[in-house]
Amino acid sequence: MGILENPDEYFMEAALREARAAAEEDEVPIGAVIVAGGNIVARAHNQTERLNDATAHAEMLAFTAASEYLGAKYLGDCTLYVTVEPCPMCAGAAGWTQVGRIVYGAKDPKRGYSTVGTGMLHPRTEVVQGVLADECEWLMKEFFKKKR
Repeated sequence: MGILENPDEYFMEAALREARAAAEEDEVPIGAVIVAGGNIVARAHNQTERLNDATAHAEMLAFTAASEYLGAKYLGDCTLYVTVEPCPMCAGAAGWTQVGRIVYGAKDPKRGYSTVGTGMLHPRTEVVQGVLADECEWLMKEFFKKKR
């Protein structure tokens, strides 16, 4: 699938590649990319185990990388693609960065930000959910099935 056919699916595939890399490192398989002007400016996956840091979520690492790359603390012209609904911490960071769009795959009914409300996002942030949700959800289920 090309970028012009369905850009949300195209970039979610890139986030899925990051999620698979996380799984290979025995990290919770969540991946994120940040896109600006049609280009990926940041890629990240969960690294909480590697960095021994509970805040080293894919989104948090991607926000830092994108801000550094763009030389800007606000990401209003950017889209965050993430394989699983952001947690409240990551949604709060999304609000502070003022990211323009969030596109995520699988819902997280236990720890997703929507379980506590959506007011932490910037008022102008557009949210799209369910992009390649089945594959995103499958990765998570397979990972935790192996853990049990």
